[in-house]
Amino acid sequence: MVRKKLDALSRIVAECRAMPFPEGFRGLDIEDQDMVMLDADTAGYVSRVLVGPLPEPAREGLLRLVGVFEKVLPAISDEYARKYYTRARDAAALAAEIEAVRDK
Repeated sequence: MVRKKLDALSRIVAECRAMPFPEGFRGLDIEDQDMVMLDADTAGYVSRVLVGPLPEPAREGLLRLVGVFEKVLPAISDEYARKYYTRARDAAALAAEIEAVRDK
């Protein structure tokens, strides 16, 4: 089960990497969140999940990150940027799901 989820996460990551960063979002804060840092933090957590289990503090950080997306996404009016960050949110949420089942 975890292997299938990791494969799905790898596909989402590949899709995300193929998408250019949204124009105008460098240096932009939405809901007090720097959009470049949101992207970078997501990439960092997701890449770590792909290579092995996260330590507990990182798991908590990943869960907080998923919550940040829930605040930020409704505030993004640009269609392409919303699609870009929705894919990033999907990756973060799946990574959190993987971490939740790794212990079982």
